[in-house]
Amino acid sequence: MIIKPNATKGRGALSNASGRYETHTIHAVEDGWHSYLSPDPTFSPDSTKDPTKDPTNVVQQVRTAWTDDKSKTVLTRNRSPDIHFDRSVNPYRGCEHGCVYCFARPTHTWLGHSAGLDFETRLYAKRDAASLLQAELAKPSYQCEPIALGVNTDAYQPLERKLGVTRQVLQVLHDTNHPAYLITKSSLVERDIDLLASMAEKHLVSVCISITTLNRELARKLEPRATSPHRRLKTLEKLSEAGIPTRVSVSPVIPALNEEEIDDIVAAAANAGAQAAYAILLRLPHELQTLFPEWLYEHYPLRAERIIKAIRSMRENKLNNSEFGHRMSGFGPRASIIQQRFALACKRAGIHIGRDFELDTSQFVAPGQHGQLSLFT
Repeated sequence: MIIKPNATKGRGALSNASGRYETHTIHAVEDGWHSYLSPDPTFSPDSTKDPTKDPTNVVQQVRTAWTDDKSKTVLTRNRSPDIHFDRSVNPYRGCEHGCVYCFARPTHTWLGHSAGLDFETRLYAKRDAASLLQAELAKPSYQCEPIALGVNTDAYQPLERKLGVTRQVLQVLHDTNHPAYLITKSSLVERDIDLLASMAEKHLVSVCISITTLNRELARKLEPRATSPHRRLKTLEKLSEAGIPTRVSVSPVIPALNEEEIDDIVAAAANAGAQAAYAILLRLPHELQTLFPEWLYEHYPLRAERIIKAIRSMRENKLNNSEFGHRMSGFGPRASIIQQRFALACKRAGIHIGRDFELDTSQFVAPGQHGQLSLFT
């Protein structure tokens, strides 16, 4: 008998199915022994507890483990017409925030892991990201354009507090006068206000705070290890007070779940100092088409069918549509109403709709050229 996936405290995904590139799949089966085994091989049960008396103390715990990423480059480029930047740096692979809807989950299957629990518990850190970026920026062929920091997985997730990789990358950008866009759900970004404020004075940076809901109960289920929504509003306020241009991302908009909060989120963010806002409709690429419905039926069983039907109504009767120009906004009357509602909310709040601020690329100075010209330029 296949074991039905259950919610794990502090985790977003319920299951941990094998990635789509694997030749073998793994299924949890009831064989009478699962109560004594951990779903995570890095987990060691507390030897003071007897699992025969309380088997749940083993099964329901999944610990986080991280290792060094061996990538030889750190700058990722894209040609998508749907986003406002053509390059990004992601200091981490996987994200402990555990947002169940995260569009980046399927990328973990490239590493031989699951897009489910593996994505939020098996992390990779690019501890040499700063030196790799510095080498990239020093190339004579490099042309300066804004770099987006932490768009695939959050650059300020809990592991950053220990490793400080994002701080090091930001220091390189600061020292070379290189413009950057930041997006995060974490209040840890406040740690770097000194660098960000200095860059903001030169029109080199903007920070976007993602707020999906103001409902604490919903946030704990959707984004179990991310900073609470109201704490993110405080972060917006602190960044704005420091003179740093800020935006709010009301994303993803999930029909019939957080859709009704659009007006409140925009208004709260504007009151906290956000100068602009944007919203993206829920995207469910690849494994998310299994993971998100699992989550819905576990946490909101009475609303699950309604939500799934609403998603399909905006995705041409599918759970996902990856077509450029529509994947962020969807199709049909309901998608149009959401866009209109968001636009009206921004108008009422007195902030503009936009995913970027104009940053200055003319001040960039390649590493090693401060104070003197290169011998061959």
